[in-house]
Amino acid sequence: MPKKITAHTAAIKAPDEKITINIGHVDLGQIDLLVQEGFFSTRTDFIRNAIRHQLNTQADAVKQLVVRKSLVLGLQHYSVADLKAVQASGEMLQIRVLGLASIDAAVTPELALATIESVTVLGALHATPAVRAALSTRLR
Repeated sequence: MPKKITAHTAAIKAPDEKITINIGHVDLGQIDLLVQEGFFSTRTDFIRNAIRHQLNTQADAVKQLVVRKSLVLGLQHYSVADLKAVQASGEMLQIRVLGLASIDAAVTPELALATIESVTVLGALHATPAVRAALSTRLR
């Protein structure tokens, strides 16, 4: 049975991810009215506020799901040294992250294949195109 190994969590803030949404004209007009009247500085400010509100409302459910699904919450970085330690132990890594999983640019596709059994990321995965391609069948 593969052992779950947790790499170190970096204390840096990752850059924001961009998303695109479709919104109806009436809803957009209402957002623009609130921005115009000073309730929010921009449309983006309104949308971020709305998202944070929903996440706060569902915080208990998210916490329970993180525990149930054995996810690491936040930013998880895997260096060459981390993966070589996994390789030396003869184990395979199961990456399960809610947030940002980052595989160092110095990690080769061969090292990634030798040490990473599966990758499940709810959020974003940062890795070189070569490592992404090598792990493509292991991404969930």
